Amino acid sequence: MSMIETAAGRFHVSSDGPHTAPALVMAHSVAAGLTMWEPQVAALAQHFRVIRYDARGHGGSVGPARPFGIDQLGRDALSLLDALHIDRAHWCGLSMGGMVGQWLLAHAGDRLARVALANTAAVAGQPDGLNERIRLVRQAGMTAVADATMARWFTPGFRAAHPAVVDRIRALVLATPPHGFTACSGALRDMDLRAAIAGARNPVLVIVGSQDPGTPPAAGRLIARRIAGARVVELDAAHLSNVEQADAFTRALLKFLLG
Repeated sequence: MSMIETAAGRFHVSSDGPHTAPALVMAHSVAAGLTMWEPQVAALAQHFRVIRYDARGHGGSVGPARPFGIDQLGRDALSLLDALHIDRAHWCGLSMGGMVGQWLLAHAGDRLARVALANTAAVAGQPDGLNERIRLVRQAGMTAVADATMARWFTPGFRAAHPAVVDRIRALVLATPPHGFTACSGALRDMDLRAAIAGARNPVLVIVGSQDPGTPPAAGRLIARRIAGARVVELDAAHLSNVEQADAFTRALLKFLLG
C-alpha cells in the first residue's frame, strides 16, 4: 500500500498482482475502505493488476471538509488512473463505488473496459435516511451509525454466524472520518444517473443482494434495464454481498471479467 499523488490530491492505494496484467480498479462503499475487498484479492490477482483505493475522505486519502458531488468522486478515479499511467481498466464498485462506476460509464466510458456494479443504485432511493445519518454523524460521530450500518450491511444470520468478520467491517466504519462520510453521503443523496447511463456501451454486470435494504434488487435491475446488454446476478446477501457471499461474488466477477 502507498500514497499516490494525483491531480485531485493524495490517495491511499494498494496494488496486487502482476504489473503487466490488465488493470482492475475496485471501489468501496461509503464508510468502508480498500480492505473491504480482501475476500476477492487473492483470486483476482491471479489474472489482473488489482488496484484498490480509499475514496475521498476515507482511510488515508484526501478529504477536505467541504461538500462535493458524484462528479468529484468520478474525477478522483480518473486522476488516479492518470497518475498510475493506466489508459483503460476494468471496474468493480460496490454501493458508492458502483455509483462512481456509473458516472464513469456516462462520462468516460472509453477509460473503462468491463464494469461490475454491485449493490448500488442510479438514484438515491432513501434520501431521508441519508439525511438522518448525516445529522447523526455530525452530532455524535461514526459511533452513532455503526450498529445500524451493520444491520443494513449484513443479514441477521450472517451477523450471528460470523461476528469476527462483522467486527472487522464495523471497525472500518468507526475509522471513517466523519467529514468524509457526510460529504460522500451528500454526494450520493444528490445524484441521479438514470438518464446518463442509458448511453453506456461497455459490458456491464449488475450484482444485487436479495436481502439488501439500502439498494434493493429493484434498484440494480433498473440499472440493468437502462444499459443495453447488462446482465444481473442475484446473491443471497444484504448490502455487502462481496463479504457475506464472498465465494459466489468472486466466481461471478471472475466469470464476467474473463469473458
